[in-house]
Amino acid sequence: MTKNVLLICGSGASSGFMAANMRKAAKKAGLDFKIQARSEAELSDYANDIDALMVGPHLKAEFNAIKERVPSQVKVILMKPEYYAILDGKGAIDHLEKELEQ
Repeated sequence: MTKNVLLICGSGASSGFMAANMRKAAKKAGLDFKIQARSEAELSDYANDIDALMVGPHLKAEFNAIKERVPSQVKVILMKPEYYAILDGKGAIDHLEKELEQ
């Protein structure tokens, strides 16, 4: 079953690059993830259609408020600067998988 994952950052630019790298890593690992990137302002347009929300580390101060804007069944994950800063798609996929298992 496909997992719908949304990445958000301030404008959607850096998360767009990260999403592309995550799609490559997921495909290579044989994972059925649909990964999109949007700006934080667009979150409400997508919140009801996702299984997981990954939030850019620079939005850490708004993390709790962002969590409250999505349905309770959505797994909300704060991305780690270690992989986000270098746009490491595999690192992000590894983190996502661990969080979804919990």
